[in-house]
Amino acid sequence: MGRPKENSNSSVSFAAVVAGLFFLLALYCAVDPFKHSLVANFPDFETYYVELPPWSQMPTARDSENSLQKSTIMFKDQVQGPESVAFDPLGRGPYTGVADGRVLFWNGESFTDFAYTSPNRSEICDPKPSILSYSKNEHICGRPLGLRFDKKTGNLYIADPYFGLMKVGPEGGLATSLSTEAEGVPFKFTNDLDLDDEGNVYFTDSSTKYQRRNFLHVVFSAENSGRVLKYNAATGETTVLVRDLHFPNGVSLSKDGSFFAFCEGGKGRLLKYWLKGEKAGTTELFAILPGFPDNIRTNDKGEFWVAIHSRRSRLASLESKYPKLRKFLVKLPITAKFQLLLRGQRLHAVLVKYSPEGKLLQILEDSRGKVVRAASEVEEQDGKLWIGSVLMSFIAVYDLH
Repeated sequence: MGRPKENSNSSVSFAAVVAGLFFLLALYCAVDPFKHSLVANFPDFETYYVELPPWSQMPTARDSENSLQKSTIMFKDQVQGPESVAFDPLGRGPYTGVADGRVLFWNGESFTDFAYTSPNRSEICDPKPSILSYSKNEHICGRPLGLRFDKKTGNLYIADPYFGLMKVGPEGGLATSLSTEAEGVPFKFTNDLDLDDEGNVYFTDSSTKYQRRNFLHVVFSAENSGRVLKYNAATGETTVLVRDLHFPNGVSLSKDGSFFAFCEGGKGRLLKYWLKGEKAGTTELFAILPGFPDNIRTNDKGEFWVAIHSRRSRLASLESKYPKLRKFLVKLPITAKFQLLLRGQRLHAVLVKYSPEGKLLQILEDSRGKVVRAASEVEEQDGKLWIGSVLMSFIAVYDLH
């Protein structure tokens, strides 16, 4: 009769130990004495509820052949973090923005400096061994993200998260500022852009609270201060078209110019903003994505290529509904990489193509990250997909034929 009582006491002791350890962990996270958490220097950091699209509405298609593993790695260690890939009106390039703040141009034999966004460049902006080592000086050196050429003038338009919407002439050099605020609210995270035939620019400001070097804070907080804006080429005025967005990112006009599609990264979906017709000035759902997107680009047929940096996980769906759980997790003394793994967001490249009507046409991926570990943008040019990423030190090229 005595042994069950002993087992009972042992169970109680074990439960007490577990409860005590959990209490100590919670206390450590609340105090964070060694400032190891991601939000250690952000006392006002807060998490919010975000309603993700229903799991049942997510596309289930997968690329079982992992087609992107057939991609060719180009320019290895010659470009660091090439987010956006562009070709000029003469078809030359690629041009790409890299982590040290420059826009580079491939002249057929080598990369040369084409443009830069910051007037304050110094030795602190010199190339470094690791892509991640640039983030602390991004606000000084600049960080070109979205790139677009005006096909009529040859001017290159640049979205720099710290210096705003910018433009540089066909000869390159220091870019000039076009816009840095709207409605009296400065841009904090200018991200991507596209131009219409009149030279008006449609672009995204992913957050008015956090800078790009703190992009994980935008992700984990699920704050919705993001905006889509328009720069009027004739008047120089910038207006807000869509507001209260969760990490808006890539933007690309339809082939006929009747609308543009843009990525709402925090919700894993594409939205459509009508520019012409009866619906002009309104926004509607375009497509629900299988994961969290970065940039979007339109090909010559009017189809849309979307780069997805990670598939959506069940855990990410759960965390979206429980902001307090998310806040507890980000206070753990672990690195950003492990924070993402906790959410089930294992990086692997996914490229998805949609019709102008929002129909899923094709999906390509490298689920094991053997060749293309991550994708920020995909540009279709002459039957090939040029794949850039802020996390890679090369550009991957996939032959559609």
